[in-house]
Amino acid sequence: MPSFDIVSEVNSMEIENAVNQANKELANRFDFKGSKAEILLEKNEIKLSAEDKFKIKALEEMVLGKLAKRQVSLKNVERLDADISPLGHARQVIKIKNGIESVVAKQITTFIRESKIKVTSQIQGEEVRVTGKNRDDLQAVIAAVRGHDFPVALQFQNFRD
Repeated sequence: MPSFDIVSEVNSMEIENAVNQANKELANRFDFKGSKAEILLEKNEIKLSAEDKFKIKALEEMVLGKLAKRQVSLKNVERLDADISPLGHARQVIKIKNGIESVVAKQITTFIRESKIKVTSQIQGEEVRVTGKNRDDLQAVIAAVRGHDFPVALQFQNFRD
């Protein structure tokens, strides 16, 4: 039976490249000369730290701009609020979401079910497998899911006949 998987993945190399570009820009920017601002990448988190909330906002915009230029969907980026200490030092964490959460997976499967296309969808961990009798139905599902706005960026993989 023809099938495909709906996944939400982020290329880790693109994130690493975006952080490296942001660090290069940080080293060259005049408004950050002599300040203790830094951008660190740890697994699925980008940690920002700066001297005040204005500089942390500039760092956040810099990193998000680099991520967008590297074709990383900003739907997969979760910006947490900046923590500002009483002395004025600010820290912020930007989380990178990988995989489809169960709540979003349920939204996708109910959307597919309500579209009345003759396919079956099932949640398998952090992905959704869609199976149908012919590939035209599967392509119709792909078109419908692409047209709908879900809270994460979706990719379609493992298309099999």
